[in-house]
Amino acid sequence: MLIDTHCHLHDSEFYPDNREQAYKESVDAGVVMVCVGTDERSSREAVEFAATHSSAYAVVGVHPHEAVNGWAGIAGLLAMHRDSIIGIGEIGLDYYYDHSPKELQHEALRAQIQLAIDYDLPISFHVRDAFDDFWPVFDSFQGVRGVLHSFTDSQQNLDAGLERGLFIGINGISTFTKDVAQRELYASIPLERVLLETDAPFLTPAPFRGKMNIPAYVSKVAEVQADTRHISLGAIRDATTANAQKLFGI
Repeated sequence: MLIDTHCHLHDSEFYPDNREQAYKESVDAGVVMVCVGTDERSSREAVEFAATHSSAYAVVGVHPHEAVNGWAGIAGLLAMHRDSIIGIGEIGLDYYYDHSPKELQHEALRAQIQLAIDYDLPISFHVRDAFDDFWPVFDSFQGVRGVLHSFTDSQQNLDAGLERGLFIGINGISTFTKDVAQRELYASIPLERVLLETDAPFLTPAPFRGKMNIPAYVSKVAEVQADTRHISLGAIRDATTANAQKLFGI
């Protein structure tokens, strides 16, 4: 079994007519998937999808790009469906685009971290070009646990995340990046802190570039990690599955 710790297979915007086929293909490949919300609508869909698909789990939250549209509904979902929600996310800060004002991003991040603490849930963090502001927010809370989803940043910020006990999410970028330093950075992450993900439908791994990404393709991320680290695929599978189970309680 492999666990895709971050995908959007549940989202009808991304999979309007093929998500059942993609789900079946992924289950047949031995993949369990964590379906992550990006706004109130997709978070509701994650809960609904997980309720009817035994190999899917729901994480709910509002992405920093969507902060301008509000996040109050996430608290309502938690109140109604706490037993079927395994995490909060994806939440964070993203300064690469200017879809939501920084002030609103900070408000959304703080409010949702507090929800994670209140409900004793791990967090899937999305941070892009914003770590200098992210760490002070993170450090202002106690007892936060989670993963830096789709990590592509510096050694300094990798070390900062590891020092804070966070897991690191590796996805298809690791299979097609031409940046040797980035490949080495991924390989340097302690195996006990690695989570595999697809971010499907985005970031399709090699050799499937040009096709829509699905959770089944997390196996290609695992294969590249095994090859880069010079260890067996089984060792990658067992370690990352155990890491995901530890973080998300699945």
